[in-house]
Amino acid sequence: MYINSEKKKEIFAKHGGSETNTGSTEAQVALFTFRIAHLTEHLKKNRKDYGTQRALQLLVGKRRSLLDYLKRKDIEKYRALVKELGLRR
Repeated sequence: MYINSEKKKEIFAKHGGSETNTGSTEAQVALFTFRIAHLTEHLKKNRKDYGTQRALQLLVGKRRSLLDYLKRKDIEKYRALVKELGLRR
């Protein structure tokens, strides 16, 4: 499997503040970004995998919603997160 519990803990520790802070917006966006990158690489090799394509579109929508929420609540955290993850915003 492409993501295991150690990788998740690492992402949550880096972006959420601690390994157990899995609900923070920043940590969720970082996890979604990791998953989106993995699915994008998969779709480059498997162009006709429409199930994965739909899952990718749903993940991008969820990440977009969370980023919009973060932008409304704390613009400084939003800017820092976008810069750190290298998102095109």
